[in-house]
Amino acid sequence: MRRNPTHFISILSFFCSSILLSQSYARWTPELFLTSFPRVGGVAVSHDGTRVAYTVSTPNMEDEKSEFVTHIWVASTDGKVNRQFTYGEKSCTNPSFSPDGKYLAFTSSRGSDGKSQVWIIRTDGGEAEQVTTAKSGVGSYKWSRDGHRFAYTMTEPESEKEEKDKKEKRDFRVLDAHWKFAHLYTVSVEKPDTGERKVQRLTSGDFHVTSFNWSPDGKTIVFAHQVTPSADVWTTSDISLVPSDSGAVTSLIRQHGSDAQPLFTPDGKAIAYVSQGGMTTWAGAAYIYIVPASGGASRRLAATPGEQPGLIGWTDGGKSLYFAETDHTVGRVYSISVASGPATIVTTGNGTYGNASLSSDGATMALTHQTTETPPEVFVTGKRFAPRKISDVHASAPRLTFGSTEVVSWTSKDGLAVEGLLTYPVGYRNGTRVPLIVNIHGGPAGVFAQSFTGAGSIYPLQAFAQEGYAILRPNPRGSGGYGTKFRTANLNDWGFGDYDDIMAGVDKVIGMGVAHADSLVVCGWSYGGFMTSMIITKTNRFKAAAVGAGVTNLVSMTHTTDIPSFIPYYFGGEMWERTELYEKSSAMYGIHNATTPTLVLHGQLDDRVPTSQGTELYVALKRKGVPTEMITYPRTPHGPQEPKFIQDIGERMIEWFNKHLRRK
Repeated sequence: MRRNPTHFISILSFFCSSILLSQSYARWTPELFLTSFPRVGGVAVSHDGTRVAYTVSTPNMEDEKSEFVTHIWVASTDGKVNRQFTYGEKSCTNPSFSPDGKYLAFTSSRGSDGKSQVWIIRTDGGEAEQVTTAKSGVGSYKWSRDGHRFAYTMTEPESEKEEKDKKEKRDFRVLDAHWKFAHLYTVSVEKPDTGERKVQRLTSGDFHVTSFNWSPDGKTIVFAHQVTPSADVWTTSDISLVPSDSGAVTSLIRQHGSDAQPLFTPDGKAIAYVSQGGMTTWAGAAYIYIVPASGGASRRLAATPGEQPGLIGWTDGGKSLYFAETDHTVGRVYSISVASGPATIVTTGNGTYGNASLSSDGATMALTHQTTETPPEVFVTGKRFAPRKISDVHASAPRLTFGSTEVVSWTSKDGLAVEGLLTYPVGYRNGTRVPLIVNIHGGPAGVFAQSFTGAGSIYPLQAFAQEGYAILRPNPRGSGGYGTKFRTANLNDWGFGDYDDIMAGVDKVIGMGVAHADSLVVCGWSYGGFMTSMIITKTNRFKAAAVGAGVTNLVSMTHTTDIPSFIPYYFGGEMWERTELYEKSSAMYGIHNATTPTLVLHGQLDDRVPTSQGTELYVALKRKGVPTEMITYPRTPHGPQEPKFIQDIGERMIEWFNKHLRRK
């Protein structure tokens, strides 16, 4: 039989096109959201600026496993080398180069004791060696400037009596009576031919070390500390000094409010730190200060744009300081002069820069960058900002079509300017009205920034977009990224002004011709769960809701949470002093109005927003006859940690929303 070559070519062309189309149009799902885009972070540049270590985290969901495993990669700043450096079933995190560049340190629980310890491995290859044998594991660590010692924190282990009581079932707990404080230790890097490495405890007493920094000469360590390990007392932290060869602690900064992030200047004569300036506040302004290392009066630098700076390190020999802040929806790096003048933007463009690390001279910076449609990768730049990508973590990611994301702005009911991020459905056609998911962030001082929408969140945004949803992520009053005035505009006003901001955003998207007014659903986690629960008691515009770890009753929440000063700060007084206001801002006191089918999601080990908050909402809705389901997740604190649970949350939400919009 004679073959038709044209027919053969057309078949081949169709076959190849089908392959290309299948590669180009893989379908977003909650599982793909988790498995196809590893998390990138933990950036550490070498002291000479020639190499960068970074971490890559991937989910392991095979058989009985449900965990993220993290390993370290090392790339040269010239882009010629990029390779995985650690392997194995146990995670390796917190990489840090020795000052001479010969070793890479990291923390891992790969040892026989199963505790997080400091390990070192030669940068030219070889086997990793365990350095610390901290009984309860290492919290954080840092090389001394000469590379001969590590300083590290360790939480006090159980005493012999406590271990005995546990075995004998006498291990009752007296609240607030037996804190386990983290304290400072040093250990020699070099192991003697005989015996163990020298370990020295530097601090002791009733305080909890939260961060620290070596002096350039290695003689002193400056550290921040708070009165207990409780998450409730970070707003009252102080700063002290301790010699690295003894335990004589000297107070440097002691006042009301948070004083944190201490950082020696390159010459060791002064210390930079971030302070609330003597004010005890959860959402108020924080500033950069400089204080002589010998003690004395502090000097405040110019206010940063967002008044919530995160210090990175020094440049120009200590004349300038780098810091990170969110500017509206963009994560930026700034520089500020120690002498005078306002901060200046270092990074350019949109997206989010983060995880910044500096070489010793401040001339080389390594950091991650991501946009809404570009996953995070590691970049390096000199003093003149010109970032070059040196990682290629997502080279094998599937080819996918994204729902595009843009910044949208609107005016709230009282005239306040508000903005947020709007993600369109995959393959969206202009002029088409689609169902809208309103996703509300936590905090309330959180912020939706221009980060990658294909991974890294509790919510699988692109899987929602693949299902045909648009997603609005508003930054209502109380959000970070817009300055102190905006961040504190919700004091004494949860569930009202912020509600107006969110609903005005919904109307904006409807007015754009994007959202269908009869196909609205709403969700959020933590404070986002609070707002979601409030919304279903204030309007019936939404066809379905999903409340994640949400505060539903401020009256019962405030004295059962692990941060009992949090709500009184926002509401100007204790529950018994402001009972009417607490009730007014609680969904449970307006639950008689709720008719929206609501999915309730909560971790069983949530100390921040106790599981009972979700249970109150679920039981009330069920008794009212409102369609509701509640799912609790074992081993889970305030946010899901296990990838199988994260996948389940995404799949359940899609099913719940589709069901109540009668879409599938």
